[in-house]
Amino acid sequence: MSDKLIAIMYDFDKTLCTTDMQNYAFIPNLGLTPEQFWGLTEEFSKKHGVERILSYMYVMIAQAKEKNIPLTKEYLNNLGHSIKFFNGVTTWFKRINEYGAKKGLKIEHYIISSGTKEIIEGSIIAKEFKKIYGCEFAYDSISKCAIWPAFAINYTQKTQYFFRISKGALNERNDFDINAKTKTRRIPYSNMIYIGDGMTDVPAMILGKKNGGTSIALYSQGKKEAVLPLLKDERVNFICRADYSINSPLDNVVKLTIDQIAIKNTLRKMSKKYLDE
Repeated sequence: MSDKLIAIMYDFDKTLCTTDMQNYAFIPNLGLTPEQFWGLTEEFSKKHGVERILSYMYVMIAQAKEKNIPLTKEYLNNLGHSIKFFNGVTTWFKRINEYGAKKGLKIEHYIISSGTKEIIEGSIIAKEFKKIYGCEFAYDSISKCAIWPAFAINYTQKTQYFFRISKGALNERNDFDINAKTKTRRIPYSNMIYIGDGMTDVPAMILGKKNGGTSIALYSQGKKEAVLPLLKDERVNFICRADYSINSPLDNVVKLTIDQIAIKNTLRKMSKKYLDE
């Protein structure tokens, strides 16, 4: 276990980017509004009893086919170029990495999203993450078009990635490593920060907080009331406006958390030193 590693885990939609990733280009390219597309998703879920994440993936495939849009991995990657991020996001990672380095710590960033991984991978910030976890499609070997969900992450399933990252069992297709008993962890729970936007992240937020990590719920401008109950009910450690710029509340909270981890490491070393004397 390395006390010098910190994992910051992020939801994607409405946490790093300003709305659902499909809303920027995928849905307009279908000639639909977000309300129409997500309405179709909800309708399909209710009619067939399909879990909502699988439902939106089905509707993406069905609507693209209906509108004669080749839903290839390349097409989905290109959609990532249209994503708009909250203030300060594009410079956030470099700044936080440098701040951690000054404290003798290494910061690793992870995405844990119920959104489309292929779209995230096409975004300008994809390179900043050690690992991106998201929903993926299976593709036809001839047409190269999406034909079926290959991998899906719903809201409660997000919690397993907290353990994966702590253990260093990062391959989401390998269930043995995540379930194997281990005496050591690559990253201690206390060095893990989870950042999400609300109710869909609650299971992961609670898990992080209860295990000694830090959970932060973000809200868009004017929507503070949506996350206040999470703080009042002690499901998260902090709530902050979705603003990643320098000296924003979020920036300060994360830096203070890094400071706290660095101080604990120093105190632990001092305690060991005195024990050995």
